[in-house]
Amino acid sequence: MNELRLDIDKETAIGRYANLALLAHTKNEFFLDFAALQPQGGAIVVSRIITSPQHAKALLRSLAENIAKYEETHGPIPEPVAENQA
Repeated sequence: MNELRLDIDKETAIGRYANLALLAHTKNEFFLDFAALQPQGGAIVVSRIITSPQHAKALLRSLAENIAKYEETHGPIPEPVAENQA
């Protein structure tokens, strides 16, 4: 297998903070909106990813594998508590 070389510009490399993800789909695409909740209410979308169903499924599998590895090393990740339950 050939090694994949990724190029990334400085602004993208800095990343964006998101504490909310919204998902939607059509027959041919998945939409992943990453947003930052604002203390005064509302949220600002900081990034939108549009991908194929095949890539969305591969992302799900990869994320599950990485969470399992993380928890093996660092312990269980607690489930988020809804604000109305806090």
